[in-house]
Amino acid sequence: MPRLILLNKPFGVLCQFTDDGNASSARPTLSGLIPVPNVYPAGRLDRDSEGLLLLTDDGRLQARIADPRFKTPKTYLVQVEGEPDEASLDKLRRGLLLNDGPTRPAEVRRIDAPSLWPRDPPVRYRKNVPDCWLELTIREGRNRQVRRMTAAIGHPTLRLVRWRIGDWSIEGLSSGEWREIQV
Repeated sequence: MPRLILLNKPFGVLCQFTDDGNASSARPTLSGLIPVPNVYPAGRLDRDSEGLLLLTDDGRLQARIADPRFKTPKTYLVQVEGEPDEASLDKLRRGLLLNDGPTRPAEVRRIDAPSLWPRDPPVRYRKNVPDCWLELTIREGRNRQVRRMTAAIGHPTLRLVRWRIGDWSIEGLSSGEWREIQV
Protein backbone atom coordinates (compact mmCIF):
# COMPACT_ATOMS: atom_id res chain seq x y z
CA MET A 1 0.00 0.00 0.00
CA PRO A 2 1.51 3.37 -0.99
CA ARG A 3 2.31 5.90 1.70
CA LEU A 4 0.94 9.43 1.38
CA ILE A 5 1.98 12.18 3.78
CA LEU A 6 0.35 15.60 3.99
CA LEU A 7 2.79 18.22 5.28
CA ASN A 8 2.07 21.85 6.11
CA LYS A 9 5.41 23.17 4.87
CA PRO A 10 6.61 26.23 6.78
CA PHE A 11 7.97 29.38 5.15
CA GLY A 12 11.71 29.09 4.48
CA VAL A 13 11.92 25.29 4.21
CA LEU A 14 13.34 23.80 1.01
CA CYS A 15 11.23 21.08 -0.70
CA GLN A 16 14.07 18.57 -0.62
CA PHE A 17 15.77 16.47 2.02
CA THR A 18 19.28 17.92 1.60
CA ASP A 19 20.59 21.38 0.78
CA ASP A 20 23.15 20.70 -1.91
CA GLY A 21 23.04 24.20 -3.36
CA ASN A 22 24.28 26.24 -0.43
CA ALA A 23 27.37 24.93 1.33
CA SER A 24 28.07 28.20 3.18
CA SER A 25 24.88 28.22 5.26
CA ALA A 26 22.53 25.41 6.16
CA ARG A 27 18.95 26.09 5.14
CA PRO A 28 16.08 24.08 6.63
CA THR A 29 14.96 21.09 4.57
CA LEU A 30 12.28 18.41 4.74
CA SER A 31 14.66 16.16 6.70
CA GLY A 32 14.04 18.35 9.76
CA LEU A 33 10.28 17.78 9.50
CA ILE A 34 9.63 14.31 8.08
CA PRO A 35 11.34 11.37 9.85
CA VAL A 36 9.85 8.88 7.37
CA PRO A 37 12.35 7.13 5.05
CA ASN A 38 11.92 6.71 1.30
CA VAL A 39 9.21 9.31 0.68
CA TYR A 40 9.61 12.09 -1.87
CA PRO A 41 7.67 15.27 -2.68
CA ALA A 42 4.97 15.01 -5.33
CA GLY A 43 5.50 18.48 -6.76
CA ARG A 44 7.24 21.45 -5.22
CA LEU A 45 6.58 24.57 -3.20
CA ASP A 46 9.01 27.48 -3.29
CA ARG A 47 11.06 28.18 -0.19
CA ASP A 48 9.09 31.39 0.38
CA SER A 49 5.69 29.67 0.01
CA GLU A 50 3.85 27.74 2.70
CA GLY A 51 1.24 25.07 2.93
CA LEU A 52 0.38 21.68 1.55
CA LEU A 53 3.14 19.47 0.26
CA LEU A 54 2.36 15.84 -0.53
CA LEU A 55 5.05 13.19 -0.10
CA THR A 56 4.82 9.57 -1.21
CA ASP A 57 6.88 6.44 -1.71
CA ASP A 58 4.91 5.51 -4.84
CA GLY A 59 6.29 6.77 -8.16
CA ARG A 60 3.00 6.36 -10.02
CA LEU A 61 1.09 8.32 -7.39
CA GLN A 62 3.81 10.96 -7.38
CA ALA A 63 3.49 11.35 -11.16
CA ARG A 64 -0.31 11.40 -11.01
CA ILE A 65 -0.24 14.25 -8.47
CA ALA A 66 2.54 16.32 -10.03
CA ASP A 67 2.18 15.80 -13.79
CA PRO A 68 0.36 18.76 -15.43
CA ARG A 69 -1.34 16.38 -17.90
CA PHE A 70 -3.68 15.27 -15.12
CA LYS A 71 -4.75 18.87 -14.38
CA THR A 72 -5.00 18.26 -10.63
CA PRO A 73 -6.50 21.40 -9.07
CA LYS A 74 -4.28 23.25 -6.60
CA THR A 75 -5.92 25.86 -4.38
CA TYR A 76 -3.94 28.70 -2.83
CA LEU A 77 -4.75 31.37 -0.29
CA VAL A 78 -2.95 34.44 -1.59
CA GLN A 79 -2.40 37.73 0.17
CA VAL A 80 -1.79 40.38 -2.47
CA GLU A 81 -0.75 43.98 -2.37
CA GLY A 82 -3.61 46.31 -3.19
CA GLU A 83 -7.23 45.44 -3.85
CA PRO A 84 -7.79 43.93 -7.32
CA ASP A 85 -11.05 44.87 -9.00
CA GLU A 86 -13.30 42.44 -10.89
CA ALA A 87 -11.66 43.34 -14.23
CA SER A 88 -8.28 42.27 -12.83
CA LEU A 89 -9.72 39.04 -11.41
CA ASP A 90 -11.38 38.35 -14.78
CA LYS A 91 -7.93 38.40 -16.41
CA LEU A 92 -6.95 35.53 -14.10
CA ARG A 93 -10.22 33.73 -14.89
CA ARG A 94 -9.57 33.98 -18.64
CA GLY A 95 -5.90 33.06 -18.41
CA LEU A 96 -2.88 35.31 -18.79
CA LEU A 97 0.08 35.45 -21.10
CA LEU A 98 3.25 35.03 -19.04
CA ASN A 99 6.81 35.03 -20.39
CA ASP A 100 6.68 31.21 -20.72
CA GLY A 101 3.30 31.16 -22.48
CA PRO A 102 -0.39 31.42 -21.67
CA THR A 103 -1.82 30.09 -18.43
CA ARG A 104 -4.95 28.02 -18.20
CA PRO A 105 -7.95 29.88 -16.76
CA ALA A 106 -7.92 30.09 -12.97
CA GLU A 107 -10.77 30.09 -10.51
CA VAL A 108 -10.43 33.12 -8.25
CA ARG A 109 -12.45 34.98 -5.67
CA ARG A 110 -11.81 37.52 -2.94
CA ILE A 111 -12.03 36.10 0.58
CA ASP A 112 -11.87 37.45 4.11
CA ALA A 113 -8.46 37.18 5.74
CA PRO A 114 -8.12 33.52 6.73
CA SER A 115 -7.24 32.42 10.24
CA LEU A 116 -3.71 31.12 9.67
CA TRP A 117 -0.67 30.42 11.81
CA PRO A 118 1.76 33.33 12.21
CA ARG A 119 4.45 33.50 9.56
CA ASP A 120 8.08 33.81 10.60
CA PRO A 121 9.20 36.32 9.50
CA PRO A 122 5.88 38.16 9.29
CA VAL A 123 4.73 39.81 6.08
CA ARG A 124 5.84 43.42 6.12
CA TYR A 125 2.91 45.64 7.05
CA ARG A 126 2.61 48.95 5.21
CA LYS A 127 0.15 51.40 6.70
CA ASN A 128 -0.55 53.24 3.43
CA VAL A 129 -0.73 50.20 1.13
CA PRO A 130 -3.86 48.06 1.43
CA ASP A 131 -3.85 44.32 0.85
CA CYS A 132 -6.45 41.63 0.39
CA TRP A 133 -6.78 37.85 0.23
CA LEU A 134 -7.72 35.73 -2.76
CA GLU A 135 -8.57 32.07 -3.10
CA LEU A 136 -7.00 30.99 -6.39
CA THR A 137 -7.21 27.55 -8.02
CA ILE A 138 -5.01 26.52 -10.93
CA ARG A 139 -4.69 23.26 -12.84
CA GLU A 140 -1.06 23.50 -13.80
CA GLY A 141 2.02 24.29 -11.78
CA ARG A 142 4.75 26.24 -13.46
CA ASN A 143 7.65 27.77 -11.58
CA ARG A 144 6.36 30.56 -9.30
CA GLN A 145 3.18 30.65 -11.38
CA VAL A 146 0.75 32.13 -8.85
CA ARG A 147 3.22 34.88 -7.92
CA ARG A 148 3.77 35.71 -11.59
CA MET A 149 0.02 35.72 -12.28
CA THR A 150 -0.80 38.17 -9.47
CA ALA A 151 2.13 40.38 -10.47
CA ALA A 152 0.85 40.38 -14.07
CA ILE A 153 -2.42 41.98 -12.91
CA GLY A 154 -0.52 44.56 -10.85
CA HIS A 155 -1.00 42.98 -7.41
CA PRO A 156 2.20 41.30 -6.19
CA THR A 157 1.90 38.34 -3.83
CA LEU A 158 2.79 39.06 -0.22
CA ARG A 159 1.99 35.64 1.26
CA LEU A 160 1.23 32.38 -0.54
CA VAL A 161 -0.28 29.33 1.18
CA ARG A 162 -1.19 26.21 -0.78
CA TRP A 163 -4.33 24.97 0.94
CA ARG A 164 -5.46 22.07 -1.21
CA ILE A 165 -4.26 19.66 -3.92
CA GLY A 166 -7.14 17.68 -5.43
CA ASP A 167 -9.10 16.25 -2.49
CA TRP A 168 -6.29 16.67 0.05
CA SER A 169 -5.97 19.74 2.29
CA ILE A 170 -3.95 21.01 5.24
CA GLU A 171 -7.05 21.80 7.24
CA GLY A 172 -6.26 21.01 10.87
CA LEU A 173 -2.47 20.95 10.40
CA SER A 174 -0.34 23.67 11.97
CA SER A 175 2.78 24.89 10.23
CA GLY A 176 5.40 22.11 10.27
CA GLU A 177 2.88 19.38 11.18
CA TRP A 178 2.20 16.33 9.03
CA ARG A 179 -0.04 13.31 8.94
CA GLU A 180 -0.08 10.10 6.95
CA ILE A 181 -3.31 9.12 5.25
CA GLN A 182 -4.57 5.98 3.53
CA VAL A 183 -4.71 6.13 -0.26
